[in-house]
Amino acid sequence: MNTEPYHSLLPHPVFKNNDYLGVTTILTQGGWEKKPIKQIATLNYGKALKAEVRIPGPFPVYGSSGEVGSHEKALVKGPGIVVGRKGNVGSIFWVNTDFYPIDTVYFISAEESSLFLYHALQNVQFINTDVAVPGLNRDMAYSREILIPDHKNYQRFLSEVQPIQKQINNLQDYNNKLAQARDLLLPKLMSGELTV
Repeated sequence: MNTEPYHSLLPHPVFKNNDYLGVTTILTQGGWEKKPIKQIATLNYGKALKAEVRIPGPFPVYGSSGEVGSHEKALVKGPGIVVGRKGNVGSIFWVNTDFYPIDTVYFISAEESSLFLYHALQNVQFINTDVAVPGLNRDMAYSREILIPDHKNYQRFLSEVQPIQKQINNLQDYNNKLAQARDLLLPKLMSGELTV
């Protein structure tokens, strides 16, 4: 996912030896704040839903590797953000519709989700805390900090990104409808029931 809109709003500090120089000055003068994720959003636990008990339906099921199927019922009202907890630690997904996050992820509810937060989280270095199976400890995730802009820059960001996200959503819907048409027509064409 292109994070350019997010990066274009960031102050441009001098970067040396993997560290920003003068961050405090930039943040205070530019109206930006560094805040831990815990102060911005709640990382809710997904709920177990094994593949064999899923009933295919209109709601996407999300795991730490992204969309892993569908189900007849949603667990969470969209839009929302999904954060990989087990397996693909720190993977970030924006879900525009109601969805079902399984137990390998955290999710951020619609009330706390925003496109700004989604793009900001893509730039967070989440740390794997488990040795045997990669995992993201919630307290560790909560301690990570992100830059939060002042209201003017936040609104500027949304005015740039929301039309782009709307187009992405429209194209994904169109693609899904084309796939459904293909799945409906292809067997009929192959069997000879339908001719061209």
